[in-house]
Amino acid sequence: MANNKIHQGRNIKRFREMLSIKQDALAFELGDDWNQQKISLLEQKETIDNSILEQVARILKIPVEAIENFDEETVINIISNNTFDNCAQPASIFNNSTINPVDKIIELHNEKIALYERMLKEKDEMMLRLEKLIQNK
Repeated sequence: MANNKIHQGRNIKRFREMLSIKQDALAFELGDDWNQQKISLLEQKETIDNSILEQVARILKIPVEAIENFDEETVINIISNNTFDNCAQPASIFNNSTINPVDKIIELHNEKIALYERMLKEKDEMMLRLEKLIQNK
């Protein structure tokens, strides 16, 4: 396997985009010192300070190891070598990591869907209450 350098900034961008999170939203979650331009610059850095990596991972709800170890060539090698063992167990694409970030991403996606569904239900209930108030006047 080739010894490629991990590009942590690019990995942040990949995970952020997979989760449909805009740079502005990530900047907002990181605090007042952050803006869209600063996130863009962060995503261009090959190596990122551990404290920032931890904050970003917490916001994206993914393990820090995912950002630190994700290597596109490794993923390509795993797929091309067909090491999925009939999909019984996913191959680990993260060096020395027991956490499967893809599972975490799917879990987060499902949580977001459930949240949206709850929000829509609450909106519908509020609309009904407003309609009743209008009718009572």
